[in-house]
Amino acid sequence: MGKLQCGCAFEVDFDDRLLAHLQAVIGDKLRRGESFFLTWHDEVGGGISTVWLERGAPLAFRYRGSGVTDLNYEWVRILAESADSPQGLRVTEEPRSS
Repeated sequence: MGKLQCGCAFEVDFDDRLLAHLQAVIGDKLRRGESFFLTWHDEVGGGISTVWLERGAPLAFRYRGSGVTDLNYEWVRILAESADSPQGLRVTEEPRSS
């Protein structure tokens, strides 16, 4: 289980594979100077959390494993499209291969 740490001093547990895909999308958005929301379903309590991400906010991607994974570019595309929406980047399940 990986963690996303934000400057607001909290950590979110994400599966390493999901975290690698989020890192690709978040890194691309922030590199271009674009701010956005990140939203996910909470494992405990069943709620939803949202955080605002912007360039200059300290982020650390920590992986339990090696962090090396082949990216599913269809999933990256889906996540990136959601990040470009007014609602922001929404964590979704990886699409099944056809």
